[in-house]
Amino acid sequence: MARRTTAPPPERPAERPEERIVDIDVGEEMRGSFLEYAYSVIYARALPDARDGLKPVQRRILFQMAQMGLRPDRAHVKSARVVGDVMGRLHPHGDGAIYDALVRMAQWFSMRAPMVDGHGNFGSLGNDDPPAAMRYTECRLSQPAMLMTATLDEDVVDFIPNYDGQELQPEVLPAALPNLLVNGTAGIAVGMATNMPPHNLVEVVAAARHLVKHPNASLDALMRFVPGPDLPTGGKIVGLDGIREAYETGRGSFRTRATARIESLTPRRKGIVITELPYNVGPERVVEKISELVKSKKVQGISDLTDLTDGKNGLRLVIEVKNGFHPEAILDELYRLTSLEESFAINNVALVDGQPRTLGLKDLLTVYIDHRLEVVRRRSAYRRRRAEERLHLVEGMLVAIVDIDEVIQIIRSSDDTAMARDRLMRVFDLTQTQTDYILEMPLRRLTKFSRLELEKEQEDLQNSITGLSQILEDDAKLRKVVSDELAGVAAAHGTPRRTILLESSATTATSAAAVPLEVADEPCRVLLSSTGLLARTQTLREPAARGQRPKHDVIVSSVTTTARGSIGVVTSAGRVLRLAALDLPGLPDTADAPNLAGGAPVSEFVSLGSDERVLALTGLAAESAGLALGTAGGVVKRVLPDYPLNRDEFEVVALKQGDRVVGAVELAHDDAELVFVTSDAQLLRFGASSVRQQGRSAAGMAGIRLAAGMRAVFFGAVDDPTGEVHVLTVSGPSAALPGTVPGSAKITPYAEYPAKGRGTGGVRCHRFLKGE
Repeated sequence: MARRTTAPPPERPAERPEERIVDIDVGEEMRGSFLEYAYSVIYARALPDARDGLKPVQRRILFQMAQMGLRPDRAHVKSARVVGDVMGRLHPHGDGAIYDALVRMAQWFSMRAPMVDGHGNFGSLGNDDPPAAMRYTECRLSQPAMLMTATLDEDVVDFIPNYDGQELQPEVLPAALPNLLVNGTAGIAVGMATNMPPHNLVEVVAAARHLVKHPNASLDALMRFVPGPDLPTGGKIVGLDGIREAYETGRGSFRTRATARIESLTPRRKGIVITELPYNVGPERVVEKISELVKSKKVQGISDLTDLTDGKNGLRLVIEVKNGFHPEAILDELYRLTSLEESFAINNVALVDGQPRTLGLKDLLTVYIDHRLEVVRRRSAYRRRRAEERLHLVEGMLVAIVDIDEVIQIIRSSDDTAMARDRLMRVFDLTQTQTDYILEMPLRRLTKFSRLELEKEQEDLQNSITGLSQILEDDAKLRKVVSDELAGVAAAHGTPRRTILLESSATTATSAAAVPLEVADEPCRVLLSSTGLLARTQTLREPAARGQRPKHDVIVSSVTTTARGSIGVVTSAGRVLRLAALDLPGLPDTADAPNLAGGAPVSEFVSLGSDERVLALTGLAAESAGLALGTAGGVVKRVLPDYPLNRDEFEVVALKQGDRVVGAVELAHDDAELVFVTSDAQLLRFGASSVRQQGRSAAGMAGIRLAAGMRAVFFGAVDDPTGEVHVLTVSGPSAALPGTVPGSAKITPYAEYPAKGRGTGGVRCHRFLKGE
């Protein structure tokens, strides 16, 4: 069976919408749209309000966190939850902008008094380490933030609708903390920008209190309290002229410098230790720049750079300086070429009555103080109004309690609430508000004890109303309240100043030119003390026998050389060990007898055997008069100064089995005398000219004849035998009589000992007491 088909109806042509073409001037449209956009950026995004120092996104974050009850005594919540609530209720922009603002308010190195107490990774100094995502970090309000949002429920500021008109948000926060000056701000708007450094809370509060008391105070008077910014990262501010200009006009600049000191990293090496960096400068940026300068050889003298920064000890960058370079000069170069010294441009632009203005220090304080005066005035009016309302109810309660039986009777005999209300108002002459409160009150409150409480509350309310009325009617009392509250804020949350202010505005080039980069090859003297300390000093004079040294710190040997020269260390094994003078710690040229407390132990420079010790220092120059040695076996030797130039260690005497060197001395001339002292108190002096110089491999010659079992205990030299020289001898306990106490010491003029020939037994120099 065939099926009938019906042809579809013809398609109707689509109706074209009515065209609406508006003829406008493109230039006028662009101008109007751009001005609207610029105003939105200036007013709603980039610039802070001069009253609370907050941008809209910051204000909305703090308000919403306060509404969520994220107080410091509550647990942290996920940052994503805060960002979501702020974005959904108050801030119709991207979550990235909200989270960035929240992160900055949690960073101790960005704000002097952080508004958010963060838990987790909120970034690092200089943004070297970016913060973690909002789903990982947690936050809550900090104690300073509670000051910003306190008393919001007491009608102290106006509330405005949010972006969709369904929520209310504060136009400005009460701000019991002078946030704009304390924490500073930074923002880029359209055609203008703001950049304000942080300050110290205690100093800002002191200046604000002074201005409250003296509204006509001068800028100089305020700067006695606020001498300059106080950056969260510490450091130093060099030059205060730009700060003075900024406080006066709202625009200026200053230089921030890292805090660095010169330390002895090892006995051989010095280094520059950086513990504080300029504001908004991170350690990775500094390390990268210094490494680049060292590789390009723009800065010389740096051997190593280590970043020892950690969460426990804080920032610590260690720059190791090569020997032969002045750390002070290298530090000046780093100040000049790296971000260890940075400029900060102050541009105090903030909104005042909705209009951007450039403000000086006094203007900023005045706007804040006026805001606090208005907040305290509105708060006092609100509290007085609430106290009056409460007093009205308390007075009605007291009237009802006087005749409580009749009140109950009236209520019980009334048909409904309206009748009871009318009868109570007519019988006791009460207002409707008082009557409604009585009708809604539980019977348990209508007791004799409650009457005493009500009478006490009535008295307190009357006193409170009187005090609040005085604040509202007397401007002096109002200002005193504001001043006292600011003092309480400073006492509770103030911290010591972190940034050091330096008056000097000299450039680093001046100080760098004063100290050469490399240590010049100038003459110097190397000293060895009896405690085994080595040091280098610019003093070329022989160290005095007496001086400002500890009793145990006696200089036993000294030798002249140059800063880039070498000296030798003579040991009891007959060895000479070569040392570079630059490796030794330098001492200031302060006196004839320098204190070797700044020296380094000789064991840090040479490796000694178990029974080997350092005896003296010697010069390695060929023009020297030579080194004289004396051994325990009575051998004397003068060494030819033909020391090898390419060896750091060599022998200068061939010792017999069991013998050792007991003394070594650098001879100044051939007219000197050599002196031996033996263990049996024999002293021998003879001319150095009687000992011919020998090569390093020779064993020496007879110096003093020893009795059986005796040994030489001292060997030295006297440069001027005719001078005022004395010999000190000290006796010790006898090995045959253990437990005895050493008993005697003697000083004898050197001239009383007759000179004898080399190889003789000498003369008696000390008489032993019993047991010695």
